[in-house]
Amino acid sequence: MAPIREIARGQYEGLKVWRGKSETPALAHMSAALEMISRAGLSHSRPPYGIDAVTVGNREVAITEEPALVSPFGTLLHFKKDIEAAQPRVMIVAPLSGHFATLLRSTVRTMLPDHDVYITDWHNARDVSLADGRFGFEEYVDHLIQFLEHLGPGAHVVAVCQPCVQALVAVSLMEEGKNPAKPSSMTLMAGPVDTRISPTEVNKLATTRPIEWFENNLLATVPARYVGAGRRVYPGFVQLNAFMSMNKERHIKAHRELYQLLAAGETDKAEVVKTFYDEYFAVLDLPAEFYIETVNWVFQRALLPRGELTYRGHKVDPRAVTRTALLTVEGERDDICAVGQTLAAHDLCSRLRPYLKRHHLQAGVGHYGVFSGRRWENQIYPLVRNVILASD
Repeated sequence: MAPIREIARGQYEGLKVWRGKSETPALAHMSAALEMISRAGLSHSRPPYGIDAVTVGNREVAITEEPALVSPFGTLLHFKKDIEAAQPRVMIVAPLSGHFATLLRSTVRTMLPDHDVYITDWHNARDVSLADGRFGFEEYVDHLIQFLEHLGPGAHVVAVCQPCVQALVAVSLMEEGKNPAKPSSMTLMAGPVDTRISPTEVNKLATTRPIEWFENNLLATVPARYVGAGRRVYPGFVQLNAFMSMNKERHIKAHRELYQLLAAGETDKAEVVKTFYDEYFAVLDLPAEFYIETVNWVFQRALLPRGELTYRGHKVDPRAVTRTALLTVEGERDDICAVGQTLAAHDLCSRLRPYLKRHHLQAGVGHYGVFSGRRWENQIYPLVRNVILASD
């Protein structure tokens, strides 16, 4: 598609000149069609967060992105604010599931005025040299522990979607090992802690075929022209296709409406749709071992809730969590992580005292509405903020 997109892009730019001289419905529709064709592709580069400033109190404060800790597979990215008052340190744990951490831009922006925010900014596996070794489920947990140790005692964790399991594992290990850097609170949002509860289409897909099928049909080898040449990966475009196929009618409708907005010259409304899909079509490849272990351990075998998950040969026991406050959040209409799957963390952390536990079921939202949008900002975030403040 690359040559076709380039031709369409060139013709679209040329058509701008004609439209400036004589605007007709035919030219408007042709221009819209050419722009749609020029956009029909994916990006494999991380989009910018685009958060330059936030309002803290009654003044606007500049935001500077600074790497706090860097490994070949991920960066602990700090959104630094130049303010004197100390704020609760929060590490947002982004999913490693085919999109960049910038998908949580809204989550970050909402939390910034009240918190000192960090995020796990995962790297595209196709850009990681084979010499840097493997990155599987345990290595993901290693990173979370190392990041928290870098932040030091008293930090807070907010995990979104898939890494809720790894976050719970990391905190369990840190509590059991009496690690002084264990977080003061842990918020798990729309995560697959126990996928046996009310299985969704995503869960059913994972269990309808043996793990060997995933290994033989969904993995690829990074080509020689990339830094990660030879590395086995689960390509981001495959995951994107899986996501889109779940709601293909909605995506088809959105692109039909985008075409109509472009043809009608409603640029502001069109820009909203384009911005969403610019982010949605920016994909990253996952290390093959991380993808396979996550599918097998989390979605097929549910090892953690069964009490069978091990980390470096040591059994993981969430009952060790006795001091880290726990908040779980679910969306009523979530078709990726069903109601009850995240709540299961409360049963696993059975020795955690009741006053340190809280659960919130948000009415009227799907998966993405749990961490972005109006209800996240106005109804869910205040609960997250209160738990952090009470635990700080």
